[in-house]
Formats: sequence, C-alpha cells, structure tokens
Amino acid sequence: MASNDLKEKVQSAFNNWNNNTYLKSTAKIPEQKKEFTTQSFNPVNPLYTPLDIDENNYNEKIGFPGSFPFTRGVQPTMYRGRFWTMRQYAGFGTAKESNERYRYLLDQGQSGLSVAFDLPTQIGYDSDDPMSLGEVGKVGVAIDTLADMEILFDKIPLDKVSTSMTINAPASVLLAMYIAVAEKQGVSRDKISGTIQNDILKEYIARGTYIYPPKPSMRLITNIFEFCSKEVPKWNTISISGYHIREAGSTAAQEVGFTLADGIAYVDAAIKAGLDVDAFAGQLSFFFNAHNDLLEEVAKYRAARRIWAKIMKERFGAKKEKSMMLRFHTQTAGSTLTAQQVDNNIIRVTIQTLAAVLGGTQSLHTNSRDEALALPTEDSVRIALRTQQVVAHESGVINTIDPLAGSYYVESLTDQIEKEALEYISKVDSMGGAPSAIEAGYMQTEIQKSAYRFQQEVERNERIVVGVNKFQIKESEPTGLLKIDETIQRDQIKFLNEVRSQRNTEEVKAKLVSLKDAAQGDNNLMPFILDAVKNYASIGEICNTMREVFGEYKEQVII
Repeated sequence: MASNDLKEKVQSAFNNWNNNTYLKSTAKIPEQKKEFTTQSFNPVNPLYTPLDIDENNYNEKIGFPGSFPFTRGVQPTMYRGRFWTMRQYAGFGTAKESNERYRYLLDQGQSGLSVAFDLPTQIGYDSDDPMSLGEVGKVGVAIDTLADMEILFDKIPLDKVSTSMTINAPASVLLAMYIAVAEKQGVSRDKISGTIQNDILKEYIARGTYIYPPKPSMRLITNIFEFCSKEVPKWNTISISGYHIREAGSTAAQEVGFTLADGIAYVDAAIKAGLDVDAFAGQLSFFFNAHNDLLEEVAKYRAARRIWAKIMKERFGAKKEKSMMLRFHTQTAGSTLTAQQVDNNIIRVTIQTLAAVLGGTQSLHTNSRDEALALPTEDSVRIALRTQQVVAHESGVINTIDPLAGSYYVESLTDQIEKEALEYISKVDSMGGAPSAIEAGYMQTEIQKSAYRFQQEVERNERIVVGVNKFQIKESEPTGLLKIDETIQRDQIKFLNEVRSQRNTEEVKAKLVSLKDAAQGDNNLMPFILDAVKNYASIGEICNTMREVFGEYKEQVII
C-alpha cells in the first residue's frame, strides 16, 4: 500500500521528470497528436504512476479472482483451470447446411456452438410469410418448426455441447424447440446447457428485431427465468447484451452503463413477478463487444464485473456469490471490420481477442476477415477459430490470472469507466429505469452522439482506419465469397408445407388456442409454447398467436 510519504516522493519525482525530461523532449520532437484519447474519446496521459490510482482500497476494489467484487475474474483459477468456450457464430441457408458447418467447426476444435438465425426467424415469421420474401436463410439459418431444429442438431449430442442462440423476441419459442430436440435425443432438460440472448431492451435501444411492446416482452422473459430455474438449471436464461449497443456507436462506458441498466430492469421485473433473486440471478449472463482499444477494453470488462457485483449485493440483497458474478460472452467488433484490405481484419480480430482474454471472458466468438463483404467462408472461419487457439496455446497470456492488474494505466481506466458507467446508471434510474429511458429516447440519443462524433473524426482524418482513410491501395473485385442460393427460400417453403401436411392439424389448433388463453391471463407461457412446439406448430403460428393478444411494438422516431 502506498503511504502518504511515498506518494509525496512519487509526486516530487514525477514533477522533476515532467519538467526536466518529458517537456524538454517534446520541445525538441513534438508528439504525433495534439491530444491522445481512447477509442471512447477520453484523454490519455503521457504517463501513469501510483498517483493515478487508490492503492489503499485494494481489497475492496481489486481483490482476488473468484471473490467479491470479482474485478479480477469470476473463477479462482481462470484459464489455468480451463480455457474460455471457443464459439463461432454460424448459421446460414437451411438447417442441413448449418448442421454441416457446425459439425465442421466441432471437428476443428470449437468447444461450443453459437447459432445465427435468419431475419424472419428473429422476428417470428414463417419462411412463406410475405414479410420474409428475400430474407430466408440470408443472415442466418431459417427455422420454421421443430423439424428444422431436429435437422440443425442432427448427430450433435446436446448433453455434451453448450449452445448459444442469438434470439430475442421469439427466444421462448427457440428455447422450447431446443428442449424438445434434446428430449428426442434422450437428453433430459436438466442436462442441457447454453444461453439464449433473450434481451429485448437492447433491441429497442440499438438493434430493432423486436415483436411485442415492452410489458408483454418483459413477461415472456421473466416466464423463462422462472421456468428454467426449476426445469433447466444449467441454462443461462438471458445474455444481457452490450454488444449491439457498442456496434451502434456507443463508448465503452455507455456500453457498460446502459447494459447494466438493462440488467437492473430484468432483475427488478423478475423480483416483482415473485421470484427470489438468488433463484435466478446465477443464470443471468452478459454479452460484450471486444473493440480495438485493447487496454480500454480490458478495463471495461473489469469495471463491469465490479459494478454488477456491488449492484447485486447492495441493491438487490443477493446472498449467493454466484448471483453477484458477471459472467460474459464476448464477440469481436463487427463494426470495425473493413471491406477494404480484408486481411487487415485478421489483425484487428487478434487484438480484440487479446482484449477479451486479458479481460477475463467466459466464452468468445471471433469474427472472420470477410464478414464486411458476405457471410464467412470455411477458410475464413477456420482462421478466426485458429486466432483463439493460438492465443490460448502460444501467447502465454493465460499463464497467470488478470495479468494486467496493477498497471497504473489499466487500474486508472477501470476506475474511470466505473465512474462514468455509474453516472449513466444513475441517470437512467432518475428517469424511472431502462424501459422509461428507452421510451424517452435517452440511451438512443447518447449513442447517436458518440457514433456521430467518431464518424466525424474518421472523415477529418483525426482517427485513422488503416486501408480506409489512410494507407489505401488499389484492389480488384473480391472473389470466393460465400453466396446464399436464391432457391433456398423455395426449398424451405416446400419443407414447411410438408411438415404442415404430416402433423395433426387439429392438435396444433388446440395447442395454439390454449396458448392464446394463457397469454390473456397470467400463467407462465413456457409450458404452453413447449406443447405447441412439440406438435410442430410453426414459429410464425406461435408468435402470431401472441401478437393477437400483445400487439406489436412501433418504434418511436428519436430526433
């Protein structure tokens, strides 16, 4: 611990260095920029010392891995015990094609699956709905019924593989399908593990794949919390997502602040629904972005863990340590990938991978070099996966826990991001919580301001993006990109019609009527959705049944 006497000695030495060494040097050789800043526009000092951190509160602020406040990680041994789960976000075309990609990735050493669904699936439309025209299988796999889900996970043992599903508004339906597939494989629901994103608030803030208004959406989410706490105990019931907030242009502190404010809203809703915080909080997980500013990103993750631990303990009275742990998945930043000089993206993703690992992520998806142009090819996906494997096995960064702890700069950044994020959370609280702040357009406006500022700096060449506004080269048209065959929609509709012709239509109608009746009351909807799914009701039929009761959300224009 630094004593006052030591602080005075450091201050004196720093003043001497600054006046007699640093300033004299910059007078002879001016620095490259008038101002050095992080990716989030915060000024960066030329040097950090013990004067920039509070070393007297080590136990309270930094502590030890696996112990409150979890600044240094949620597991006592971190990667010395086991690596993070290596996922590759994948899914395109039909279930059969995606199944082939999943099995390829598992053969290449991937340790968990991460499913991308096409846009119609994400907003609860069947492939033959007019709203789906031109979008089937384009940005992910098309899933209409349980039959598609059975093909998607064919020959993949669901008791041995953890699966993450990026699905929000229809998360209850896709989770029900996954449970049904597992049970058809002979795997009981208490044995399956994975995550559904299930974060509707960030859809209103930053992404847009919502269906229902906030109130019924929150009901569905808390229904899942309750159902899984009793029936599917290994499942992470929500991945509260800052990733898309950052992709929309937020700063690091906004990503943390707004994401944790959303998390507070979900915990509040669950408690108001009668759930005990320690019964469901251990199944919450988070999803963060890994951006280019390596040290700021490491500090971001450390700050987020510390803030959440204190929120759960002090605000919600959680007793179990697991309830206070912020466990998170990371994806490298898709918004940083450039269509120009795509091989540069491999380097960007490597930096972002290091940020996630040095920051203590629990699982990681690395983007592929060609994703600014198309869905990734097998070669590109393999390089992205190999990036994680090289970092894990060859870089040495996993040998010790939280290796950047104690860095004057990193600790100072951690404190700074914590302070700014808490200010955002306080502002959201003063507006009545995340749903009210979203309705008022507060979060959206703050993100828009940051995104606009960043773009202005790029256009003024104040912020360099290699290959875009500097170091350009003349390039030929890209070749070898993955193209989605336009016949996929026709084939998917044909298969959907075959499923409809073979199922018990009257039974499906009866299950949908039961679901509608339940939606009009206050029952937990998960058992009713599961019954409908098992009888091969389609995602469109199930979501439309709830649309009739709940209505649809209409986005407000934020100026």
